[in-house]
Amino acid sequence: MIVLDVTQLDPEQRRPITRAEYHAMEHAGLFLHERNELLDGVIVRKMTRNAPHDLVIERLSELLLPRLVGRARVRVQLGFAAGEFSEPEPDLAIVPKQEPTADHPAHALLLIEVSVSSLRFDRGIKASIYARAGVPAYFIVDVEGRSLEAHTAPESGRYAEVTTYRGAERVSVPGFPDVTLSVDELFVSGTVT
Repeated sequence: MIVLDVTQLDPEQRRPITRAEYHAMEHAGLFLHERNELLDGVIVRKMTRNAPHDLVIERLSELLLPRLVGRARVRVQLGFAAGEFSEPEPDLAIVPKQEPTADHPAHALLLIEVSVSSLRFDRGIKASIYARAGVPAYFIVDVEGRSLEAHTAPESGRYAEVTTYRGAERVSVPGFPDVTLSVDELFVSGTVT
C-alpha cells in the first residue's frame, strides 16, 4: 500500500472537501461503519475510544447536564460546524440554548476534548480549528496527566491564554460563573485509571 503524506504536497495540489460535500458522501453511504470527522478539508478517522476516555466524558456529562439544563445545550460527541471545511466532533460542547437546530451548531460557549492518546492532536489542529471558529473557551482533559487545560482568548487561529488546572483547583464554565469543575471531580476514585 502506498501512503501519501498530504503535508508534503504543494498547497496548489490540495483540494479540500467542504462540509456540504462531506455530508453528501455520508448520505451516499461512503462511510458506513466508520467514525470520521472533517478537519480543514480532510476526512480524518476518529481515534479509538477506550474506558478511561469514556468514563471522563460520562463524568463531565453527570456534572454539567443538571447544572445547565434549560440554560444551554450540552452535546456529547456530535458535530460542530467550524467553518466551510471543518466539522469536528468534540467530546462535549456547550452551545447557546437559542443556537439553530437545523444544522450542527456553529457557535459554542465551550468545547471539551478528552485526551488519552491524542494530546498533541488536540493541542494542535483541534485548538487551531476551534480558535479560528471563534470558540471563546476550549478545555482539554488530559487523562494521563490528570489535568485540565483551559484555552481562552482566541486570536489569529490560536488561543492566546492557556491555564492548567490540577487536583482541587476549580475552573468556571464560560458564561456560567456559578458552574465550576475541579479536576478531582473528573477522576473520581475508582472510575478512571
